[in-house]
Amino acid sequence: MTWLVYSLIVVFFWGIVGVFQKLGANHSTPDSLMVWTTIGYVILLPFLFTGSHLTTLPPMAIAVGLLVGFANGLGAWFLLIALNKGATASVAVPFTALYPLLTIVLAITFLGERLTRTQALGISLALTAAVLLSYEKEVPKAI
Repeated sequence: MTWLVYSLIVVFFWGIVGVFQKLGANHSTPDSLMVWTTIGYVILLPFLFTGSHLTTLPPMAIAVGLLVGFANGLGAWFLLIALNKGATASVAVPFTALYPLLTIVLAITFLGERLTRTQALGISLALTAAVLLSYEKEVPKAI
């Protein structure tokens, strides 16, 4: 399969995850849901061990893997907290999906990557989307 097919599979699974996260946040605490999310990851371990080379990884690869897991876990946990605090899945999930904007800044700063004008325009549109997504009209309260 090509990278595009794998990417479309990611879009599918991450698309349904947002709905499951909101359902979980409505019926549980973010901490409890995070524990069960972690158990869901653990269930995948037997499938991951078959194609890994854990015994031959250099320490830097292990450290990076641990940092990725830690940062990903914290991000997921705070998303669950946002959903539990009343954020709608249709707003919070796409809003938090703007995280690549930070990745772009870090990649330019630390990896020396460059953007084309078209990519810069795309970033501007993503920032505009963030503003539009975060705008919530205050609903008048009944007396």
